[in-house]
Parts: sequence; C-alpha cells; structure tokens
Amino acid sequence: MSDPKKSNTVVIDIGKTHVKLHVLDNNFTSVFSSQMKNVVVASGDYPHVDIDGIWTWLTEHLKALKGRFVVNALTFTTHGATAALIDRNNPDSSKSLVMPILDYEFAGIAELNQDYNALRPSYATTFSPNLPVGLNLGRQLYWLQQSKPEDFANATDILMYPQYWVWRFTGQCYSEITSLGCHTDLWSIVENRYSSLVSHMQIGHLFPPMKSAWFDCGTILDDVAQQCELTPDCRIFNGIHDSNASYLRYKLALDNDPFTVISTGTWTVLMSSQGELTHLDERKDMLANIDAMGAPVTCARFMGGREFEAICELAGSWLGEQFGETDIQNVLDLAVFALPDFSHGSGPFGGNRGCFVGPVDKVSGIALATLYCALMIDYQLDMLGAEGKVFIEGAFLKNPLLSGILSQLRDKQEVLLSLDSTGTVYGAAQLTNWQNNQCEVITEEATTTHLHKLAHYRDCWREMAAQQ
Repeated sequence: MSDPKKSNTVVIDIGKTHVKLHVLDNNFTSVFSSQMKNVVVASGDYPHVDIDGIWTWLTEHLKALKGRFVVNALTFTTHGATAALIDRNNPDSSKSLVMPILDYEFAGIAELNQDYNALRPSYATTFSPNLPVGLNLGRQLYWLQQSKPEDFANATDILMYPQYWVWRFTGQCYSEITSLGCHTDLWSIVENRYSSLVSHMQIGHLFPPMKSAWFDCGTILDDVAQQCELTPDCRIFNGIHDSNASYLRYKLALDNDPFTVISTGTWTVLMSSQGELTHLDERKDMLANIDAMGAPVTCARFMGGREFEAICELAGSWLGEQFGETDIQNVLDLAVFALPDFSHGSGPFGGNRGCFVGPVDKVSGIALATLYCALMIDYQLDMLGAEGKVFIEGAFLKNPLLSGILSQLRDKQEVLLSLDSTGTVYGAAQLTNWQNNQCEVITEEATTTHLHKLAHYRDCWREMAAQQ
C-alpha cells in the first residue's frame, strides 16, 4: 500500500473504448489503476457520450482512494474529435450541457456533408483531411448547429473534451491547442489561428481563452471535493489530447533531436517531430497535429490493426498463429504479395481494392500480414521524410518480427520498442509538474531480421501498390 502521507497525481484517461484512472507516485510511476468500459448511449436524437455514467464512475473511484492516497494534482487526457457545448451560467454544472456530446462515429451527420464540404477550409491551411463520419469535429458542430439551432444558441462555450472535464471539476473554461489542432477543420496551422470555418459558422466567441495543456486551472470545486472526498487544495491542470500526451514524453526526453513515434492499434499513426508540412498529401491519409508547445507534427496513418486481421483471415490464418523468420522468407522467395487496401479507404493507397499476388495458399497468412504492415510503415516513414530514431508503441509490440523487418528496412535509423505500457498517462502526468519535469523514455532496440531479397521485394511491392 502507498504511503498516505505522500502526495500523488491522478491522471484520468478517457479513451473511446475504456475510461481509466491512474494514481501515480512522485516519480509518475503508476501505483494504482482502474478502468471501466466506455459505452455510447443510443437513445435520444443521436448517439452520445455517457457523461453521467463516466461522472458516477469517476467520483466513486476517486472517493475510494481516501485513506490510501493523498491526491494533490489531477489532469485529463482524452480521445479527439469530441467537444461539449455548455451553458456556463447554469448553477448546476452536471446539467450544464445544452445538448448531449455527440459520438463521433455517428453516420447521420453525413446528411449535411455537401453543405459542410462547401464551407470547410482548404487542406493547405489546416492540414486536416476530409474524414468520414464525425472525425472532423467541425462537421459535428455544423450538423448540431443546423439540426438543433435552438439548443446550439443556448451554448455559452464550446469546450474540447479534456477541458469539459476541467470545467466539471473547477468551474473554469479554457481551450487547448492539441485538441483544437487534431483534424478538426477549426484551426489554421498556416495562420496559427482559428480557421475560416469558425468565422463562417460565427462561433468564434464560443471558444474560451486558450491556455497551455500544463496550465494550472486552480483548485477543485468545494462540492466536487466533498463528493470525491479529495483534499480541497487538489490542483487541476488543463489536460491534453491522448496521442499528443504519448508524443509529449518523447519530445521532452529527446529535446531537439528528430524522431518519429509509431502508435499502433486499430489505427497505426506515425508522428514525426521535424517533418516538413510540404511532405503532407491529403490523398495519402496524411495530416498535421499540433503538439502541446504549439508546433505542427506531421502525421501519416493507416488502419494497421484492421488490415492485419483482414489479411490473416483472407489468407486462411489467425491472429494467434505461430510463425517465424523462415515463414517470412518463404513469402519473399515465392513472391507472394498483399497489395492495399484492406481497410475500405484508409492509408496512402486508400480506395484501392486489396488483393493477393502469387500462390498465397503456400505461405503463412500471418507472415504475409506482418510483412505488409512493415512495408506500409516503411513507406509512410519515407513519405514523411522521417529522420532520427523510430519508436514503436502499442499492439504491434507483440509482433517482434514486424519491428525486426522494419529495422532491417530502416538500416540507417534506430528502431526502438517502448517498454512503457502507460505512455499516454505518463505523458499527461508531466503537465502537473511542468517546471521540474524530467521525462525519461524506457526502450529496447528491435531485433533486426536477416531476410534475403527484402529490398527487392519492397521495391516490387511499392510499384505494384502504386499501379493498383
């Protein structure tokens, strides 16, 4: 049990699938964690976030910390493409939402796509690609404004998702750049200000003052402190978008050295620290985020986890199947290719029809999928002009052959594997001690494969993928 006399930090990580609560000690090591499944409420006019369920879970679990931990700092990290419209003048903050927080996977907003696309600013100013459903936050706001004009008119503020929770805990309203700059269409990276969409929609006055992610928003509200049984002097910090939280720790640890972080899961997202905006191509699923310090981060992505699974299934394999380097070599020797796209629209070859070339029945499906994803990452690193160290995080860490192939392909760069399973939480925790942060990234070097004809296979794969 932790010493209850020592102060601790709480990071609340609200992802699309789970809500997690981490208690960290003075070294930002997780000493306690808990999680709940994040569900979407299907009732009402549109599917929406279960704010009441999350609030109840958070307050109960914070209350349960009493006697075990003294919490003196708290912050939030959340998924993107989400915002809350509130009436800050409502005396009951639990009822401050003027309408439910829309779930970004709601396909119904597409009914206004033609009108919205005529208004959205150019990619050349925002570096925010035209994304499906509600993944462009501006599209959500436009649909709500047009569909629910009376409710929308009652809003005093538009709060990015981390800052909504700050409002619930402190009563303070702020904006923050990592969530605003995350493919929202709302921010012009070129002009470093709100985009023309904000002017067209006449909503500029609804965004509260911009503060840094590490801004100290003050102490917890008295009634919330009592409800959660936290000390009334617990400080609340402004919070950050989750991908940016993970990226932040590398930027703090590596200072001015160039690097690329590859976050893997359903989506594989590459974030390059010193990439040129001129390298970005909207047609290839490339975009720019903005880091906590306000600098653009060039990004490329594809649905790596989903494509991996699809290739396995189509090639008669399964995710847990055992395979080795000889199986990869067999794919190369028999010149069997998986050509994109297996995700129905994402990635640099989105829109192409995925297919196999060669005797696919004579190779391991999971070996083919592994090779495919390594080649895709290698291609995207080249598109970004990525320099310096390459760090891999997330689901693909369970596949050492994938990172090994990438290491062989990137023979002029170090490919390193993250050993920190709570990187997003650790990055967010840095916000609570900004003046004294000493961020460290724990990694190990990838074990490089020694495959024959790999470079030639890569060249053939790229040529065939481009001709699809």
